Amino acid sequence: MSRNDAAPGTVTAPPGRIRRMLSHLYIQCLIGVLLGAAVGGLWPSAGADLKPLGDGFIALVKMFIAPIIFCTVVHGIASMGNARAVGRVSVKALVYFEVLTTVAMVIGLVVVNVVKPGGGLHIDLSTLSAKGLPPETTTAHEGFAAFLLAIVPATLVSALTGNEILPVLLVSVLFGFGLHASGEAGLSIARGVEKFSTVLFTLIRWIMRLAPIGAFGSMAFTIGNYGLGTLRHLALLVGSFWLTALFFVLVVLGSVMRLNGLRMLPFLRYIKEELLIVLGTSSTEPVLPRMMAKLQHLGASKPVVGITLPAGYSFNLDGTAIYLTMGSVFLAQALGIDLSLTQQLAMLAVMLLTSKGAAGVTGSGFIALAATLSAVPHVPVAALALIFGVDRFMSEARALTSLVGNGVATLAVARWEGELDEDRAKAVLRGEIPYAPTPAPAAVTAEPGPKRTPAPEAMPEPIRDPVPATR
Repeated sequence: MSRNDAAPGTVTAPPGRIRRMLSHLYIQCLIGVLLGAAVGGLWPSAGADLKPLGDGFIALVKMFIAPIIFCTVVHGIASMGNARAVGRVSVKALVYFEVLTTVAMVIGLVVVNVVKPGGGLHIDLSTLSAKGLPPETTTAHEGFAAFLLAIVPATLVSALTGNEILPVLLVSVLFGFGLHASGEAGLSIARGVEKFSTVLFTLIRWIMRLAPIGAFGSMAFTIGNYGLGTLRHLALLVGSFWLTALFFVLVVLGSVMRLNGLRMLPFLRYIKEELLIVLGTSSTEPVLPRMMAKLQHLGASKPVVGITLPAGYSFNLDGTAIYLTMGSVFLAQALGIDLSLTQQLAMLAVMLLTSKGAAGVTGSGFIALAATLSAVPHVPVAALALIFGVDRFMSEARALTSLVGNGVATLAVARWEGELDEDRAKAVLRGEIPYAPTPAPAAVTAEPGPKRTPAPEAMPEPIRDPVPATR
């Protein structure tokens, strides 16, 4: 029986509509996350063996992060009329980062003292061992001076071949100022940098088609390797951390958005694809190029996005900030260590340093917590064995919170600097100007032929369509 001969009253979904739904990246990522959780739960050993799928996808994207940041920042600074604006943007971004990070830590401190998820556990420290912890947690951690010196790369090129974002940002800013001061010679190089970034974003667009596979592999590994059963004993800690992160996003960051004339829920819908990728991979790095393009499409200027968003990946980890305070006090409660308010505030001051420079990759929050405990005498590092098994289930919340926080920070700094097109931002969040990669110009052919519609190619800065007139 053909589709047209279906029995009366039978409802059939149009195949074209289903295909259109499945063509959306966020639907594909959601399917990948759900399938990964199912495989990890039903076949744990097989799920744990799928880790290379997620690691491979993250490695592919990380390969392009340094050159994309370099191209975006260099072209943005070189094309600015006033070079002093870069300094203003940097200072405003750092002030915002420090304030919001402190707020996140204070909220985590209040919640963990009120809920007391570690109270009543009475863990004997002699039963804990640091043998099963990652080696990074038991090694000596660098001080703040060493952290600052590490920002300076050994050579100009080594910044682009390393794994750290801050050296790339430093070299990009210096190179951008150099082009800005070089006149016509610098302008021609800046044009070449912009064209090169077009190629990079095209490649990133191709790689992002593998995001559902990466999310599937990472989620299957998490569930298969750690198992949902480990959550039973520490459910109060994990649950309170997720709820605290949600409160921070909706209330604190939502208030920041309101102060800038925007709303949080439409913004979350706008970046839903990136949120699902982060949920699956527990890392914010794979979505950095897409977030840069989407924030520019939203109306933030290219220089502000290029400076603020990459810097936020090291200085504005709101999710990690909440995790540090809740994790450290939870361990003290579980061991029966009564921390005074003065001791907790001293730990918070240390955390303001140890939280800086943690990369947006999986497990960085756990390493930052180890650095905090090794810097203060109150809680032994061996206590980390208590939460090592469930850390992965909190990693997703850390990454999601930090991603949203950096997006909001970029919009706030752009508006603070007068570099945010508010009318356009509102129209984009209302869905009136949908985000789509900018089509590349049609190729010039030697002979006339039938018209062809060029395939859409990703661009670093989508064309800003006129804002539709509101009715």
